[in-house]
Amino acid sequence: MSALFRETVVGQAVNYLSSGRLLPYPDQLPDWTFPRAPSASDSNSRSRPASSAITLAVESTLSSTEKCDEEADPSKELDASQSKELELGKDPFLVGFDGPEDPDNPKNWSVAKKACVTFTICLLTFSVYIGSAVYTSSIPALMEDFGVSQTVATLGLSLFVLAYGIGPMFLSPLSEIPIVGRNPVYIATLLLFVVLQIPAALAKDMPSLLVLRFLTGFIGSPALATGGASLSDMFREQHLPYVIGLWAMAAVAGPVLGPVIGGFAAQANGWRWPLWELFWTSAFALLILTFSLPETSTPTILLRKARRLRARTGDARVRSQSEIDQDAMSVRDIAVDALWRPFQLALEPAVLFLNTYIALAYAIFYLWFEAFPLIYVEKVYRFNLGQAGLPFLGIIVSGALTFTFYALYNNYHIAPIYARDGGITPEKRLELALYTAGFIPISLLVFGWTARASVHWIVPTIGAALYLPGIYLLFQCALVYLPMSYPKYAASLLAGNDFFRSTTAAGFPLFGKALFVNLGIGGGSSLLAGFATLMIPALWALIKYGPVLRARSKHASTRGPP
Repeated sequence: MSALFRETVVGQAVNYLSSGRLLPYPDQLPDWTFPRAPSASDSNSRSRPASSAITLAVESTLSSTEKCDEEADPSKELDASQSKELELGKDPFLVGFDGPEDPDNPKNWSVAKKACVTFTICLLTFSVYIGSAVYTSSIPALMEDFGVSQTVATLGLSLFVLAYGIGPMFLSPLSEIPIVGRNPVYIATLLLFVVLQIPAALAKDMPSLLVLRFLTGFIGSPALATGGASLSDMFREQHLPYVIGLWAMAAVAGPVLGPVIGGFAAQANGWRWPLWELFWTSAFALLILTFSLPETSTPTILLRKARRLRARTGDARVRSQSEIDQDAMSVRDIAVDALWRPFQLALEPAVLFLNTYIALAYAIFYLWFEAFPLIYVEKVYRFNLGQAGLPFLGIIVSGALTFTFYALYNNYHIAPIYARDGGITPEKRLELALYTAGFIPISLLVFGWTARASVHWIVPTIGAALYLPGIYLLFQCALVYLPMSYPKYAASLLAGNDFFRSTTAAGFPLFGKALFVNLGIGGGSSLLAGFATLMIPALWALIKYGPVLRARSKHASTRGPP
């Protein structure tokens, strides 16, 4: 547990301020010794990874205390075996993990540690995602208190969604810069997110509230794009779909539970209370993250290790691979590489199509927040404000069943392919999305054409719940396919995907009521179902021709099973 706490923001600060005396790493302990350097005749050394060369490069086994007593120059000890390392074709000063079982490697963490970190990432995602839909319960009271139209009041939802689509394009790539890492981005942005909830809940006019809603969405956005990259840091490819699926359930639960949690509060105490609930939820998440979320980025972990070893040996030649790579880049190059990359990757044909498809499905999902009040409160079933959020619970039930099915699919269909072939092509991951794509138009048609007074309210609620398998499995398949196809750019891909879907979804609620009023619930749902149906043949084409597209790309991986 101390190792986990040491990697948190607080643990890192304690370690740094105490110069390694508190919460020390093994290489900061007084009795730590350098491992023996290999000889050219050592057959075992030839199989050791080059990434652990720094632990092989020092011939002496004297402790650091003995070195200080002898007033030895540590760089000379490195030089002693440098020639041997060069003979083996290794960089003797390159810092890496100490072999394939190194516990500092996030992929080697214990199941308990990975579970703790996964829970924390899910909590972070939920606490930010709920901020979009919890606001919808405040819209009627905002219209009354500030005398604004429904479209203006709905801007608080749209601007939040728009902002958390734009934010990751600038903030999430910072987590891929090794000197920054993932944790500082998470903690700093979540802290600001929490603080900004206070003036939002105390806003005196609509313009101030809208500005604050945009800022909070922008600041809180890295959790929504980078969370998947953090999970990718810890879990190997064959296990990743399970945890990505679990993380996605947290993302779904946020906006779905928002109206449930906010509805009764707004009904009882006015529009400010749902925003106070968002403050309490995000503040709790901040507390948990600060004391329990370790750094997961491998380049950042190795960079920190290189710094410690430089301090220990006094040899400036000891460096991590990320430092070597960034030495060849200017500040401008680093900025362009981090900030331009999501836009660059978005132009890849496969990425562009999946981003567009997910954006459409996600935007339709956000139309439920306009359609539900229209059906369950205003026109058909006459629920009160608190009760109006309860039909969203059907989506939670559907989500739990869908995740269970997805886990079984991976275990009994995908896992045997890994066992047989040793790998899987990225396009194989999209097949399930194709098989279940029909849930989206079917859900829209059932919901739209059964929402009438002569039909029990449970029927359109079931229809809406059927949407979840389609969108959830599309998300899972696409968000596993993209990092598999572009393994070097996971955070940037997720940021780009977040941008596409969020900017599209931001606009849909603004015309949602007009769509359903003018065309009718059935007509509007049928139009959306038609668009969703048109995307299915294109998904089939991507599965068929995806390998060709990847082969032509200079960014994509062309791998398949061995």
